[in-house]
Amino acid sequence: HAALSRRYVLCEVVSEDPRCRQCIEDRVLGLAVRDAITRVHGDYGLACCSISFTGAGVRAARGCGVPPAPLTVRVCPAVKYLNAYTGTVLLRCRKDSYRLLCSALPFVRCLESRGQRYPCFLNTLHVGGTIRTCQKFLIQYNRTQLLRLLQNCTNEEERQCIQKSLLSCSLTEEQSESGDEEDDDGTE
Repeated sequence: HAALSRRYVLCEVVSEDPRCRQCIEDRVLGLAVRDAITRVHGDYGLACCSISFTGAGVRAARGCGVPPAPLTVRVCPAVKYLNAYTGTVLLRCRKDSYRLLCSALPFVRCLESRGQRYPCFLNTLHVGGTIRTCQKFLIQYNRTQLLRLLQNCTNEEERQCIQKSLLSCSLTEEQSESGDEEDDDGTE
């Protein structure tokens, strides 16, 4: 059977307020992205980006012998990964609607958390077909950023710290053998 194709959008949260990254939660970020999609593309755009069914329900509908599970529609795009420390975000959406998602991301202007509004924006770094390709891109991106920092070092201690970070920018062999796709937890 043909699986639903996905796209993974790798972004970084950019804010001048250091408290912004500390308050980032996947729920808050997902709501901000959803609101931006609605503002830019209306209900149609939100519906295009929101259609996601549970895997068991889809198999049952195709007659694979799996008892029918209730089909659920999730508010997407799904936040698959969030690192509040680095501000790195990985969003998942259907392949046929990733352009709608990407065109709405510049309209995320702030994140609200705990009654506070933090001005920020999402910088799209990469769009990939798998989580693995986004990981590889992020390693290269971080390596490039560290090289830029290395050029601006003012003392030997900073230089050694950044060189150590550069050497650690790689996927381990164990991760490589675990498979190319750590896609989903089965809750589509």
